Amino acid sequence: VQLQASGGGAVQAGGSMRLSCVASRSILSTFNANVMNWYRQAPGKQREWVASITYDHKTNYADSVKGRFTLSRSNSRKTVYLQMGNLQPEDTAVYYCQGDSFGWGQGTQVTVSS
Repeated sequence: VQLQASGGGAVQAGGSMRLSCVASRSILSTFNANVMNWYRQAPGKQREWVASITYDHKTNYADSVKGRFTLSRSNSRKTVYLQMGNLQPEDTAVYYCQGDSFGWGQGTQVTVSS
């Protein structure tokens, strides 16, 4: 597995959670060359894009998470972080990190209860 995601779990609505995704086996230049993305897939739904970040920390977000989620990266640690705030039940999904050089990580479950 080239991307390892962690940090998922269960939280109540309004809570926060931080996901991490590390490309531990990547060489640094490869990681730096990638735009890194987070996607999510809720039960019975298609996988949807959540956010992306470039090497130089430019970010984009889906409208559904804008203002609540913050994506960052540490290039030296080959890691991206998705800080999620004001979580809602509709955020419940398996969250996947992705980069073109790495494919898909294994996913981490986020469950938000009302």
